[in-house]
Amino acid sequence: CTHYLFIVVVAVNSTLLTINAGDYIFYTDWAWTSFVIFSISQSLMLVVGACYYLTFTGVPGTATYYALIMTVYTWVAKGAWFALGYPYDFIVTPVWLPSAMLLDLAYWATKKNKHSLILFGGVMCGMSLPLFNMVNLITVADPLETAFKYPRPTLAPYMTPIEPAVGKFYNSPVALGSGAGAVLSVTMAALGCKLNTW
Repeated sequence: CTHYLFIVVVAVNSTLLTINAGDYIFYTDWAWTSFVIFSISQSLMLVVGACYYLTFTGVPGTATYYALIMTVYTWVAKGAWFALGYPYDFIVTPVWLPSAMLLDLAYWATKKNKHSLILFGGVMCGMSLPLFNMVNLITVADPLETAFKYPRPTLAPYMTPIEPAVGKFYNSPVALGSGAGAVLSVTMAALGCKLNTW
């Protein structure tokens, strides 16, 4: 029972984190910085829960199933955007699924080797999610235009969207997010596997 409760708790927290992480779609001077931080946070939340679930069941494919749970939870929670009159573009696309598939692939290809899952799966998941996240951003409407078109009634004056200063902080947010994510995701993958030994 504790195992399944943990899975639900992590999935719910993943959803909450994802909803907050979606706020970088309102471009500000910190857009790329936010993209890097949020990409890392999402990859870490994905990898710890997916590795826990995957090693708990021992069945390749459950990491992808876990990502699907995250996606569906997020879609349900994001339904509130419709009530506010926001467009469909604000509904999150399933950016976690391909990264979770890489976790499953690493686990399956190494014949359920937990250490290979941690090392190879963690690196692949951490490196890939920022890439898929950027593809997600590219496919939606212009964030700056959307931010002005659908102003938040509760948005503080100092948070009013301004023109983005692309490259002001980092020249390549995807590369930075992937590099940091690849290192940190290995640690979180190890944590996810370790939680099964309680």
